[in-house]
Amino acid sequence: MLNRCKLIAVDMDGTFLNDQKDYDRQHFAALYRKMQERKIQFVVASGNQYYQLRTFFADFPDIIYVADNGAYIRDTTTEYFGSYFEREHAKQIFSRLAAYPGLFDELVVSGFKSAYILAGSSEEFRREAHFYNRRLQVVDSFAETAEEITKYSFNYLPQDTREFMQQLQEQLLDLGEITTSGHGNFDIIQPGVHKASGLRHLSQRLGIPLSQMCAFGDGGNDLEMLEAVGDGVAMANCAPEVKKIAQHQTGTNNEQGVLQYLDKLLDNN
Repeated sequence: MLNRCKLIAVDMDGTFLNDQKDYDRQHFAALYRKMQERKIQFVVASGNQYYQLRTFFADFPDIIYVADNGAYIRDTTTEYFGSYFEREHAKQIFSRLAAYPGLFDELVVSGFKSAYILAGSSEEFRREAHFYNRRLQVVDSFAETAEEITKYSFNYLPQDTREFMQQLQEQLLDLGEITTSGHGNFDIIQPGVHKASGLRHLSQRLGIPLSQMCAFGDGGNDLEMLEAVGDGVAMANCAPEVKKIAQHQTGTNNEQGVLQYLDKLLDNN
């Protein structure tokens, strides 16, 4: 564990949140007070939309959000960073994805102001998309999305996940990078833009070296972040590749493993 931790970053689904999409709020509030007293910055680093993430922390206005897998970084008052696909690259990505039958039916296209899904999507998918994107618009065509695109997310169940990801990455070339948080959910993110790059931006902005950061994660889109920081912590329920690169491990998300680890970290810090 870090002796002088100055920033704590947590993934959400499968990490900070339990399977009921909640957390021990009383326990966290007590830990958050300790973090504030010791001037430790708490950061939420997720592939999810900023407007969804902040609904979990209405009582904690000082939290910084590394949203859309690092493409949009802000708190309730300040925007720290924003990055998006070039329009021509975005069009080419759409053409690559269109080759997979049915993929557009469960595709979410994200921007800074809103996320977008197609009108032909099922009601079940609309509910799911709205949960992860509190600002969501239904459009007849993705050509109607006038704003810049930060990320593509989609549900897909290939026979072989690794083979599918390798095939799509070859088709994308250097237009984007495919990553997964597991459970058949995939993201296409901007090259070099991920949770670790988000923490590097905050490192420069806040004057906190990566070596004094602690981060928690469970999925493939957490790998860069856990490798970049001084203390990368894997959840007990994490993917095998996450366990291999993490420096430490904690309990499962349903056991509130993040809060367990923070209890010890803050006692020792």
